Amino acid sequence: MSGSSIESAGVTLAQQMRDGMRRLASGVCVVTANNLLKQRFAMTASSVTSLSDNPPSLLVCINTDSRINQPLLETQSFCINILSASHQLVSNTCASPNTDEQRFEVGDWVKNQETGLYYLNDAEAVFFCEKVNVLQHGTHNIFIGNITKVSTSQAEATPLIYLNGGYV
Repeated sequence: MSGSSIESAGVTLAQQMRDGMRRLASGVCVVTANNLLKQRFAMTASSVTSLSDNPPSLLVCINTDSRINQPLLETQSFCINILSASHQLVSNTCASPNTDEQRFEVGDWVKNQETGLYYLNDAEAVFFCEKVNVLQHGTHNIFIGNITKVSTSQAEATPLIYLNGGYV
């Protein structure tokens, strides 16, 4: 690797990993879920991955300290909203230490009448999922969901991309 250093003196391997991963561009999503009391939760996530198309499924990685972790553990349904470039404020709001209800004050949130989950009406795509497995690894839970419904925007795709600590 010309012009780069593979090792950084005095920096932990965990920090080196975080520094390296900042160089990987990723789409930005908001995960929504309800708890058993039907309170709604939302969190910005960049660790969302398609898993399989048979059955159609995806996974999302959630820090166990996140407020949305417990609702995801105790209920079966969750929703993944792929954000567009116009959703920077939604992303920042759902990533901030706001209360959970404040996270829904920004954006065009709609309640799905079948699931009770909230989704962004103008998202690039929305995936409604039923949880089928949870794996714990280190500080995170990996939630695997089978997709039950998909809604995609009819507009040209302009996804919100995160790279090196900022939006591009």
